[in-house]
Amino acid sequence: MNNHNDLNINNKYKVLFVCLGNICRSPAAQGILEHFVRENGMEDRIEADSAGTYGGHRGELPDRRMRTAALYRGFALTHRSRPVSSLDFLDFDLIIAMDDRNYEDLMHLAPSVEATHKIKRMASYLKNSRMTYIPDPYYMGSEGFGMVLDLLEDACKNLFDEIKEGLQ
Repeated sequence: MNNHNDLNINNKYKVLFVCLGNICRSPAAQGILEHFVRENGMEDRIEADSAGTYGGHRGELPDRRMRTAALYRGFALTHRSRPVSSLDFLDFDLIIAMDDRNYEDLMHLAPSVEATHKIKRMASYLKNSRMTYIPDPYYMGSEGFGMVLDLLEDACKNLFDEIKEGLQ
């Protein structure tokens, strides 16, 4: 992870979650991390956003099924889909890919070798699973959304703990 002492101009550590369409996994991860940030009173120190490598859902709310499953767990997902921008590599301290394809796409989009060092896999923050990626629940049915939220809650909690420790 990057040095948390080298915070951007807003003095916030900024995390960008990325999946394909920015309607399931990445907005859920954003909402979950924001929940941990609010719960710990760290809104002035940590900021989260999400984007997609595919821009076809631009401006849309997250998938209704993901919003419903997340709300059942206490996470309100209100993000509007947007595509990843080259400026994101300047603006964010950490860019997290949900799966290998997103990771490879981000590596190709990165404007410099230095920018590639900001890109990590979400599965690297999992402690309660051996999954190597966060699967796309879009075609998995309602059980898939629950399973993905389980993975994201685990990963986001561990990510939050790591960021919080680095900011102290």
